[in-house]
Amino acid sequence: MHSMVVRPKPAPSEEALAHFQQLLKFETDCWDVHYALNNNLHDFVLLDVRAVEVAQKGYIDGAEFLPHAQINEQSLAKYPEDTIFVVYCAGPHCNATEKAAIKLARLGRPVKKMIGGATGWLDEGFELMSTE
Repeated sequence: MHSMVVRPKPAPSEEALAHFQQLLKFETDCWDVHYALNNNLHDFVLLDVRAVEVAQKGYIDGAEFLPHAQINEQSLAKYPEDTIFVVYCAGPHCNATEKAAIKLARLGRPVKKMIGGATGWLDEGFELMSTE
């Protein structure tokens, strides 16, 4: 008898390699974002896609506020077409990143999700800023 962990069997190594390499095209993590922001590697725009009122209670220093509901051509007009956006929300229990990423992709904008969101940021031991 095998556990549910190994049923179904893991994918062959070639498929697993392709899958996990593909994931990195869509996701980044809090550690890599923190490192980039703190080492002057500003080749992306970090977007906090939560409601501004929520984000102001605790946000990542260097992030720009753009709630997912407000993402459209007009709100993106100030960014060059090739701007890479990294979106985050509250954390794994929130799907605002997916909503934002869908809108950005539909508008032809390069986008990645920061897995973990604000919760992951705190879990890594990083601090959030507050305007309160």
